Amino acid sequence: MSDARSRPQGPIPAVFTDAIASLRTVAPRPEIVLEEIAGPARLAPYSHALGAEVSVDGEEIATGRLVVLHDPEGQAGWDGVLRIVGFLTAETDAALASDELFPEVGWSWLLEALDSRRAAHTAVGGTVTSTVSTRFGDIAGPQRSVDVEIRASWTALTFDLATHLQAWLDVLGLAAGLPPPGVRVLGSPVAGVELGRRLPQ
Repeated sequence: MSDARSRPQGPIPAVFTDAIASLRTVAPRPEIVLEEIAGPARLAPYSHALGAEVSVDGEEIATGRLVVLHDPEGQAGWDGVLRIVGFLTAETDAALASDELFPEVGWSWLLEALDSRRAAHTAVGGTVTSTVSTRFGDIAGPQRSVDVEIRASWTALTFDLATHLQAWLDVLGLAAGLPPPGVRVLGSPVAGVELGRRLPQ
C-alpha cells in the first residue's frame, strides 16, 4: 500500500518550482554532462532528479544522480521540508580504496564541499563504499578494478539549490579524479592516490 502523502495534492508549490529553477542556473564543468531524469514517485509528494555522467577523452569514468524531495509537512528525520539525495559511483585507485581511512576521506569530500559552497544544510548522513571487481574470461577491461560509491542525503535550509548542486558536482569531480583549481593529482589520472591533497607551490 502506498503512502497517501507520497501523492501530490493540487498544483506544484511555487517554492518547489523556484527550487528546481535554481538548479537550472548551474553550469557544470566541461567533463560533466547533466540531464533531467524522472524523479521517484513514492518518497515525497514532489520530486525532481538529475543524472550526471563524467567523461574524459570520450571515456565515461563516473556517474551520479541528485534527487530533490519536497514534502510541505516534512518527514521524520528530515528536520525540514526539502531533502536532497545524492548517489555517485566512480572507478578509483586500488591503493586509495585499500587505505583504512578511505571512507573518512570520501565523506570529507561532501562535508567540505557543502561548507565551501555555503550550502546551508542539516541532518546529513550517508555511506562510502569501495568495491573490487575481478574480470574472468573474455571480458574487455582491466582484470581488476575498484569502484567507489557514495550515497548521501541532507536537508537544504533554503530553496535556492544552486550551491547544493555545485557541492555535489564538486564531490563527483573529486571521485572521478578531476582536480579542482589549485590541486594537482599524483599518480593515476583517475582518482590518484593523492587525490584532493593540496601540494606546496
